[in-house]
Amino acid sequence: MGASPFYKPRFLKVFTGLVYLYLFIPIAIVIVFSFNSQKSLQVMDGLSFRWYTEFFNDPTLMDSLQVSVQIAVMTMIISTIVGTALAIGLVRAHSRTSKGFNVLMLVPLITPEIVAGISALLIFSQLGIALSIWTIVIAHITFSISYVTIVVRGRLASIGVEVEEAAQDLGASKWQSVRLVLVPALWPAIVAAGLLVFALSFDDFVLSFFTTGEDAQPLPVRIWSMIRFGVSPTINAVGTLMMVVSISAVALAVLIPRMFGRRESGVKVLTGAEE
Repeated sequence: MGASPFYKPRFLKVFTGLVYLYLFIPIAIVIVFSFNSQKSLQVMDGLSFRWYTEFFNDPTLMDSLQVSVQIAVMTMIISTIVGTALAIGLVRAHSRTSKGFNVLMLVPLITPEIVAGISALLIFSQLGIALSIWTIVIAHITFSISYVTIVVRGRLASIGVEVEEAAQDLGASKWQSVRLVLVPALWPAIVAAGLLVFALSFDDFVLSFFTTGEDAQPLPVRIWSMIRFGVSPTINAVGTLMMVVSISAVALAVLIPRMFGRRESGVKVLTGAEE
């Protein structure tokens, strides 16, 4: 009997193409209409940078953009440091509870983000902490540490403990073996994880929405506030710029190891599939 048409490569290619079209056509529409010369979200009438100009000339939106960048940078730095240290501890700790803690690290990733946002809001309210940019940063860090830990842990698992033992045989202390030997070997994963966290934090809405105070709102929250009073083509320009920033951060995470002569593929570093 001949193979079913479903299993023929031609059908699978067509099916894959349709899926990608379904995923990316809405994004393409947003990008195209961000250059529309007229105030219309349905009819394209010439190309123009009008809405980008309005975005950069709007002090409220620029303040929100600055806040989003600040939050993303602080989240990236702190989460990367804490997540890397946690990954080293989880992989190098040979205890009965280490496997349980490795599984526990996955919980923030599978927890609905709205649950995390409400939980953060309740904790801050119970402790009497006023909502501000710092509460957003704390919430983002709590959510992002797991991403860093998992990425770095995947890289660390491929590095034998013999490297550190050799350094200690040559006179290095445990701290020196980690600082001078292990961390340099981990840096592609550390950089990739940090940039991934930056992208996730920069365009996060749910956590930011529940932990935003009276200060300048992050850009995703500001966009939501604008949509409530009507959709303007400026939203398309803002969304396009945010997407460019996020894609650029992920692209750097993939390319940086190659740019500095490392053999590791950035994709494999992020997915933990490197050999």
